[in-house]
Amino acid sequence: MSKLQFKNKWVLVTGASSGLGEEMARQLAFQHGANLILLARRKDKLEQLKTELENDAKINVKTIVADLSKLDDVDKAIDQLLIGEELYAAILNAGVTYFGKHSELPWEQFQTMLQTNVVSVVRFTNRLVSHFESTGKEGGILIVSSMAAIFPVPYQSVYSGTKSFILSFATALMHEIKNKQFSLSVYAPGGIVTEMTAGDNFHDLQGWLMPVKQAAKEGIEAFRNRKLVHVPGLMNRVGGFFMKFLPKSFVMGKMSKVYEKSLVKAEERGNSKS
Repeated sequence: MSKLQFKNKWVLVTGASSGLGEEMARQLAFQHGANLILLARRKDKLEQLKTELENDAKINVKTIVADLSKLDDVDKAIDQLLIGEELYAAILNAGVTYFGKHSELPWEQFQTMLQTNVVSVVRFTNRLVSHFESTGKEGGILIVSSMAAIFPVPYQSVYSGTKSFILSFATALMHEIKNKQFSLSVYAPGGIVTEMTAGDNFHDLQGWLMPVKQAAKEGIEAFRNRKLVHVPGLMNRVGGFFMKFLPKSFVMGKMSKVYEKSLVKAEERGNSKS
């Protein structure tokens, strides 16, 4: 199967108003010459990025404003995407997290995370795979999961579960697809320096986070090369390999202490300010 070629093709990026999605959109525009369909909740951010990319990268940009925690918004967005059968590729990047004690996670926030990280991804994937299967056209989908899907993270237990679901879902589904010109890939980065990890709870974990430009570049290259699953960063891959040989309880215990320490320090900083 030949590599995906994004130049002058329409590529969807969800969660494009900030973080990894925004950086992937920039690199697709400037380095690969892709035309972009940018999807996110924040219209003002999307319009700013659209103007910048059209003026500076000389590409075409469409925007879709949608809240992916709402199924009606998801379905309307997909309907817009499939008009004219122009779509070549999709990066399903949008996601939300929660870092803290699971006992303090509000049920409404859990439902938002489940709808955004799981339900919307499955809905998009179902519709887009059906589209490419029926048309037989070339293309691909990249689903952004997380290393937390492979090594679940204490104090991000629900987030880990949602990312584990989409990793299993996508890697299994790929083997059901009949269109030989279509690929389904999963990208599983560790922590990234983005708006999502800018909160005080993540303050003491910043040294573990990958620069967003590096994460975006590796993700796009993995997608372009149609890799089934890709973990970015040599140290992440080496560390992940060796962690397989350690007892899971030992690994989880060490991770728990690191994350708990960060939360405690964040709480202490908050108390000192009040």
